[in-house]
Amino acid sequence: MSRFNTRTARPRASSPVTTTGEQTRTREGATGHLRDAKSELFLLAVANMSGTDTFYEKGGDRDDRYTQLVRRLAVDDPAWTAGLLGWLRGEGNMRTASIVGAAEFVRARLEADKTAAGIPGPAAVDGAVPYSNRSVIASVLQRPDEPGELLGYWTARYGRRLPKPVKRGIADAVQRLYTERSMLKYDTDSKGYRFGDVLELVHAAPADDKPWQGELFKHAIDRRHGRDEDIPPRLRMLQHRAFLTGLPVSDRRDCLTDAQKLKYIADAGMTWEALAGWLQGPMDKAAWEAVIPTMGLMALARNLRNFDEAGVSDDVAVRIGARFADAEQVRASRMFPFRWWAAYKAAPSLRWGHPLEQALAHSLANVPALKGRTLILVDRSPSMFPGYSYSPPNRSDITLAEQAAVFGSALAIRAQAPTLVEFGQTSNELAVPKGGSVLRLIERFRQIGGTDIPSAVKRHFDRHDRVVIVTDEQTRPGWLPSNCHGYGGMRETQIDDLIPKNVPVYMWNMAGYREAAMPSGAGNRHALGGLADAAFRMIPLLDAGRDARWPWEQNGA
Repeated sequence: MSRFNTRTARPRASSPVTTTGEQTRTREGATGHLRDAKSELFLLAVANMSGTDTFYEKGGDRDDRYTQLVRRLAVDDPAWTAGLLGWLRGEGNMRTASIVGAAEFVRARLEADKTAAGIPGPAAVDGAVPYSNRSVIASVLQRPDEPGELLGYWTARYGRRLPKPVKRGIADAVQRLYTERSMLKYDTDSKGYRFGDVLELVHAAPADDKPWQGELFKHAIDRRHGRDEDIPPRLRMLQHRAFLTGLPVSDRRDCLTDAQKLKYIADAGMTWEALAGWLQGPMDKAAWEAVIPTMGLMALARNLRNFDEAGVSDDVAVRIGARFADAEQVRASRMFPFRWWAAYKAAPSLRWGHPLEQALAHSLANVPALKGRTLILVDRSPSMFPGYSYSPPNRSDITLAEQAAVFGSALAIRAQAPTLVEFGQTSNELAVPKGGSVLRLIERFRQIGGTDIPSAVKRHFDRHDRVVIVTDEQTRPGWLPSNCHGYGGMRETQIDDLIPKNVPVYMWNMAGYREAAMPSGAGNRHALGGLADAAFRMIPLLDAGRDARWPWEQNGA
């Protein structure tokens, strides 16, 4: 038995995203592999922007696939699904997917209760119930406008009759989320459900530790019905805003040069959007410099071009840069890594370059410094370029290809001996400078026609210690003995034909399609996914032969 006692032997680690053994075809005709329902839902959930088309799948079809999977697993494994939805809105930072998922979770559970003898309740852990329908609703509501978003989704789909778990979960969230500042920012006429509507529908009570909240709730309802002339004295921020709104428009811009009035503007919870509307004129240098200290990181990153065009001073730019360089603030912002790349692309001035590089590095804190030789393949085929957006289908400032380049470049910059390759139907190796800039490296990628994973692997794999492929997985079939052209009788190339089984392969799925390009879950073949960098944590575990779990379970691993 001495043949097993070798340095090349690797422990057989397992990972959660698992294929079933059933085969299909990728969208480009290669052999595809089907995943189990949990794996399919996870990869779709971390990639799907609701209502957005991708290259191979209409937005409506993706949304239907997502809701069907949630509803199925809400009944089959509610504890797992509840964990996914809570993590999805938290670390995963996916708003719409988590809100829709929570609504469908509760609906499916309630329907199953009516049609069956009952679903087994959640198992008790040390006497505590780990989840409930109510807690799942509350867990996905993390921003003050989201209770109204969930109500809008539920009533549009299932009518105005609200089940108790939905009401109580929203009420729990409202206690946590509704403040004077959030009312000023989010309780606007453009919303279908105003704060007052939400409060009247779910009958939320004020939190015991927030004595001012009762007056705020009453005022929100009065405001919704046009009887909010008198603001309670305890609601000072609302009073400040009312005073500023009463100033003549001709006097407002003078407030920007008066230190005492500037403090009053800050105390009134004035966002930059509110300030622009209040001034009823352009956001000039003085206006931006007045509001920049109270802006969040996302707003700062999205307005760098506006700052430059308005002539914001270098001193103010240095203070903004210091916030970008603050790891704690970047983590708290929960911005996706590719958003820092978007800010870099949009910024005209070079003064933002180094702070944005630091911010990107902080947002990619989970990227490991991999030992040995790592082959990193980044998909640059046309199907990676439609991307995702928060606007109508296929209008995107950052494509999937760019997001893939962000992850691939970050991994390459930190790796000990990387081979970084952009590929489509052809491929090209990119030099990775030691200590180089991730942002500058991303700029060097280009678009390449077709998706051919086998050809790229065959050309560039050379006794590497691991392979990472960042792709949508919809590859064309390669063929042995030569790739790209299939001739009668020749066998289709598989990953295992090209990469020894003792070498780990990590397939990073960027699009959440149903079809996988290789089996995964064991045998040094693993699938990762998502728009954030959380999945990187799995690579060192699996490299070391340790089993990896779902992200929300890893703290207990």
